[in-house]
Amino acid sequence: MPNQRDNQGPADHIRGLEHERLRALVQNEAAVADALHSENYQLITPGGAAISKADYLGGIASGELRYTRFEPASDIAVRVYEDAAAVRYQVRIDIDFAGGHDSGLFWHTDIYEKRDGRWQAVWSQATRIRT
Repeated sequence: MPNQRDNQGPADHIRGLEHERLRALVQNEAAVADALHSENYQLITPGGAAISKADYLGGIASGELRYTRFEPASDIAVRVYEDAAAVRYQVRIDIDFAGGHDSGLFWHTDIYEKRDGRWQAVWSQATRIRT
C-alpha cells in the first residue's frame, strides 16, 4: 500500500512527520523517533540548555524524560526551501524529568533537512509562553 503522504506537497508531508515525531516521543517509540531525528540533532530547551540527539532520545528511552503530553495547540506552520524547512507552532507540553515536572504552553520551532531523500529534524527550540 502506498504511503499516505506520497500524494501530499512537501509542507503537508513535513506537517505529518511532525505529528508522527511528537507521537513517537510521547509513546517512547525509539526506532521511529531515531529515524525522524538527524544524527546531529540538537534541542534547545526553554531554559536554554542544548541537548544532543543521544542525550534527548536516550533520556526518553531510559524514562529520565517522559512526555505525558506533547501536542499542537495551534496550526503547524511550515515553510519549505528546497532541502530545508522551518516548522513553527504552539504546543502543550507535560513532561517529567529527573527531579521535576514541567507543563505549559510553548512556541515550538523545528528545522528539518532533506537528506538522502528523507526529511529529518535537525534543530528544535521551545520557548515558554507566559500566560
